[in-house]
Amino acid sequence: MLNLLVGLGNPGQEYVGTRHNIGFEVIDRLSRKYGVNSFTNKFHSLYTRTSDDLVLLKPVTYVNNSGAAVIEAAKFFKIPPAQIFVFHDDLDLKTGKVKVKIGGGHGGHNGLRSIDQYIGTDYWRVRIGISKPEYKSSVSDYVLKKFTKEQNEIINVAVEKIVKNIHILMKDGKDKFLLAVYNTN
Repeated sequence: MLNLLVGLGNPGQEYVGTRHNIGFEVIDRLSRKYGVNSFTNKFHSLYTRTSDDLVLLKPVTYVNNSGAAVIEAAKFFKIPPAQIFVFHDDLDLKTGKVKVKIGGGHGGHNGLRSIDQYIGTDYWRVRIGISKPEYKSSVSDYVLKKFTKEQNEIINVAVEKIVKNIHILMKDGKDKFLLAVYNTN
C-alpha cells in the first residue's frame, strides 16, 4: 500500500532553511534515510518513490498552491487522502513541538487551504512548531526568514525524531508516533 508524504515549502535556494520550508527539510531527510539520491520533476513537484512504498513529494508550486501538486500525484498513484501525510510549519506551536491530526481546518495555513480545496480535509497533517512572530502583521516575513541558531538546533532534533519514527505513524497511528517522538533520545 502506497503512502504519499508531502513536504510543504517554496522552491529556490533563497528559501532553503526558512521556517516555511520545514516540510521540504523533512522530505529531504526522509530521502536520505531511504537511500534515495534523486528526485524526478513531475506533478508540479519534485518526487521520488522509495523501496518501502513511499512517494516523497515536494511541490514546486510554492506553499500557497500546493494542492495542485498533491492532487496530481494522488491521482496518478491512486492514493486516497487517508494515506497522505503533509509536513508543514505551524505558527501556533512552540518551536520544535510536533503535533499530528487527520482532518480538521487549515488554521490559516495557505498551503493546507490549497490542499483542502483539491482533496478535502481527511489527510494527515504533521504540524511542526515554528512559534509566532511578535506582531501578527509580520507573519509573511517571519515564515520566509531562517531560524535563529538556537531555533535551528531545536528544529533539527524535531525533524530527526519525525524521520526516525515516521513508520510508526503510518503503521500504528498518531498516539504511538507522538509517544515515540517525545520519548526518543
